[in-house]
Amino acid sequence: MKQKVHPNRAIPSVGRILRETVDHSLPRPMVLKVIRKTLEAIRNDSDALNAETILEQVNTELKALADSRIQPVINATGVLIHTNMGRIPLANEVLQATHKIAIQYSTLEYNLRKGQRGKRGSYIESCLAGLCGAEATAVVNNCAAALVLVLKALTDDTKDEVLISRGELIQIGGGFRIPDMLVAAGARLREVGTTNHTNLDDYQRAISGRTALILRVHRSNFVMSGFVESPSRTELSKLANEAGIPLFEDLGSGALIETSRWSSLPNASKPQDALQEGVDIVCFSGDKLMGGPQAGLIVGRESLIKKARQHPFYRAVRCDKMVLAALQIVVETYLGEDDSLKTIPLYKMLEQSTERLQKRAEKIVEAWGGRRGKLSIQPHNGKIGGGALPEAQVPSIALKLNIPGLSPDALADKCRAVSPPVIGVVEKDALVLDLRTVFPEQDEDLLSSLLAVSN
Repeated sequence: MKQKVHPNRAIPSVGRILRETVDHSLPRPMVLKVIRKTLEAIRNDSDALNAETILEQVNTELKALADSRIQPVINATGVLIHTNMGRIPLANEVLQATHKIAIQYSTLEYNLRKGQRGKRGSYIESCLAGLCGAEATAVVNNCAAALVLVLKALTDDTKDEVLISRGELIQIGGGFRIPDMLVAAGARLREVGTTNHTNLDDYQRAISGRTALILRVHRSNFVMSGFVESPSRTELSKLANEAGIPLFEDLGSGALIETSRWSSLPNASKPQDALQEGVDIVCFSGDKLMGGPQAGLIVGRESLIKKARQHPFYRAVRCDKMVLAALQIVVETYLGEDDSLKTIPLYKMLEQSTERLQKRAEKIVEAWGGRRGKLSIQPHNGKIGGGALPEAQVPSIALKLNIPGLSPDALADKCRAVSPPVIGVVEKDALVLDLRTVFPEQDEDLLSSLLAVSN
């Protein structure tokens, strides 16, 4: 009688699969890990596959792993500060300065004048203080860390309550919520007012011997309208001073210049305005409207900043030399001539006129020629993104792509699969590619990727 062959005998060896996999330029240990994991899953399955199908499955897994690496993409979404794509690109000057610091020893914590240990970030903090009109500043690795650090530094066992309006109990990106962050910082949340209506009396009635501070959170990623009320900074500052407690504001995005210089944008809240209106301590992001690297910037009264710097948690969230080198160039740019701001990629993108974008679009469409599908031009409204100026629309020009036999979603998938990947927006019956967030020097790469999709 013929002996039945076990299905697993048809599974190819690790060595064979390794020889026949597509080259994804992945480290060999990672390739082996994927192969073994895939084979293990197949052996535990009652329906064993043939060798060709197994090889295809392994290549699919390897491609997915390779795609998960951080890599450049073409952002054609029209969202300028795109958190999922690294917020905002940095200027070449910033990268050059960072490169010099990265490949050599530096004065990160070394005082050249005294020949001994120095203070990390002292120059940047001095420049930032002058820029914001603050007594002192501190720099940490992101704005959420800045919020938690200040709360930890300004609360203790006897004064642990933080007053905050119910209308400011917001959720930020990644599912993080302000109430949860207060708890993580060891503070006790004391809600005041209602979602849409909080007045000064609500704060006044809530102040007790356990009140550590008043927290004001800028509604940077949404807008409330209609029957709404909240006290001004000046009113809250006066109340806080009378009660002998600090007023702390989390600005979120935080701009350092008037954003209304671009006609389509309203003015964003600036830290210097908050300080002038009586806020004692402010935190904001470095990698949003400021256009710098990821960082949490804390500005305000020297006595409060000193408490933050002296707290043990400060060391856990301080910035490394790369971030400080990048931030140094960005801060110096703001302190320079007004024209120097045009070197910041965020502002370069905002400066591009729709006429200029139209010419770029026409050139790309002309080069497209009679390829399969239709590439046309249409007006488009982009967004600032990053939770900044949520109602603002940025007039732009976009390419509209249709290819027979491919739905807009399938087309978007294929655009993400080519090199360099192109990330667009599916709108109604087409894939839309906003050129404001595509740098002019990327136009040829954009065309090349679109032609690859067409072919």
